[in-house]
Amino acid sequence: MTMKAIKFISTTGLLIGAALSLAACGQNTKNAAKTAKKFPEQTPQKTAKQGGTLTYAIETDTPFKGIFDSQLSVDQVDSDVMQFGNEALFDTDNQYKITNKGPATFKLDKKAKTVTITVKKGVKWSDGKQVVAKDLEYPYEMTANKATNSLRYSDSLANIVGMKAYHDGKAKTISGITYPDGENGRTIVIHFLAMKPGMLQSGNDYFIETAAPYHHLKDVPFSKLVSSDQIRKDPLFFGPYKVSKVVRGQSVTWVPNKYYWRGKPKLNKIVAQVVSTKTASQAIKSHKFDIADVVNSDWQAVKNAKNTNFIAKIPLAYSYLGFKVGKWENGKNAMDKNSKMNNKSLRQAIAYAMNINQVEKRYTQGLTFRVPTLIPAQFGDYFDKNAKGFPYNLKKANQLLDQAGYKKEGKWRVQPNGKPLNIHLAAMSGSAVQEPIIQNYIQQWHKIGLHVSLTGGRLIEFNSFYDKLDHDDKNIDMFMAAWSLSTEPSPRGMYSETNPMNDSRFATKENNKLLNEIDSTKAFNHQYRVEAFHKWQQYMNDEAYIVPMTNSYAIQAVNNKIVNYSLKPAAANSVWYKVGYAK
Repeated sequence: MTMKAIKFISTTGLLIGAALSLAACGQNTKNAAKTAKKFPEQTPQKTAKQGGTLTYAIETDTPFKGIFDSQLSVDQVDSDVMQFGNEALFDTDNQYKITNKGPATFKLDKKAKTVTITVKKGVKWSDGKQVVAKDLEYPYEMTANKATNSLRYSDSLANIVGMKAYHDGKAKTISGITYPDGENGRTIVIHFLAMKPGMLQSGNDYFIETAAPYHHLKDVPFSKLVSSDQIRKDPLFFGPYKVSKVVRGQSVTWVPNKYYWRGKPKLNKIVAQVVSTKTASQAIKSHKFDIADVVNSDWQAVKNAKNTNFIAKIPLAYSYLGFKVGKWENGKNAMDKNSKMNNKSLRQAIAYAMNINQVEKRYTQGLTFRVPTLIPAQFGDYFDKNAKGFPYNLKKANQLLDQAGYKKEGKWRVQPNGKPLNIHLAAMSGSAVQEPIIQNYIQQWHKIGLHVSLTGGRLIEFNSFYDKLDHDDKNIDMFMAAWSLSTEPSPRGMYSETNPMNDSRFATKENNKLLNEIDSTKAFNHQYRVEAFHKWQQYMNDEAYIVPMTNSYAIQAVNNKIVNYSLKPAAANSVWYKVGYAK
């Protein structure tokens, strides 16, 4: 299923399920695409037999949180753990355009400013109850009610009539979501203040593409939802498998949902189990799992594994370097003009000093590649192919600092006001090569006279990292993180003024204006929207609040007896229904 703004665990070259590389790259996307031809996107597509247990590796160096609800969880690991049951409302084609082949149908009325969603008869929760209209509406309440502390509420959702009043506690219901056949019918109509060009694409942020079992959750106060047994231990899904057993933070066992609307899935059981990124390669070689992600820096060690098919895709994702320039205050990002990182020349110099090409050559064998902008090339002409990003240039980095008044006093530069400049970098722990990679970048910054050190003196565990970042820990000046992106390219869901996941806290009038242009009614004209995307990318690279770093091939090692497993976008919703062992 597609989701906007899932936070990645960042390790070197590990993508699906545990994440994005902080190692960088020297390849351009064209060369990267050439490398990709080595890998198919799917296993053989043939008749599968009934039965068997599939083991799936969840690669992470920390226990998963186990928040099994799409609106309350924001990290990729939970998303991977619940993928076997957590089906989205809509199927898509391979360009991520919504089709009516999935659990629900979708109809947009531009003139009436409405979207009508109808769930199909026979789409049932894993306890046998039909998914109803109230189940389609309830995720909006869960997201917008401040008591849940959901990070997914945004100004995109505030485009729904009555949503802001509900979020602000001024209304008990969301007036813009109506039930033509009642709450126990199968249809909701969503009324919008303005129609947006991205609404035909999955992952657009303007409406929610999941349902929540109201009958299962209604007695849990919003403030206790995220910690409730209904979310953590006994979640309900309408996908092909249901939760049988949860070993908190370590594994989830899935068995067939006998009420699944497409039919009977092939496998008797799926066990999703945590494995450390440090031991993932050994697990692949010893066939401990039927499906496991390849840590790209370990590719040479695993590429000759027997009885294994390797499949891959370039995901909609990137790693980035972000600079803290403010705080989250009163429901929005508030910039601090006196922040030590609120100097464009300093940010650009830090970006130019990163020897990304050398790191890629040393660690990733061409499987990680530099991205020059915050819009991935997979988005076609929305991607600005003229964007250069920040190629390695120590001379330019030094010039920028000199011209901006960052003078050297001994070994280190001081701020233009003469005060010492100590910069604290927050970065996540990860695979075996994570530490040397981060230390390499710190040494690069030392070369240009910047006193950079790790926040707390060490790499930070994933959950703790995002806790510190989201709560604006005063010991973080810059940070390395990553996004898993929506299939609708608008960046509003990550970088708007009112989005709490905009962890840099930058919020400018110009950014607001450019984001509004991308999502304006005028942008129903494709060329207008293309130009708006290009302007935003140029602005972001100039300001460098967020510096694009890398993307990587997401390679998976799959038992060669497994059939019908696919990474193609159109297969996302139905893949686990079809996956099984060859006859």
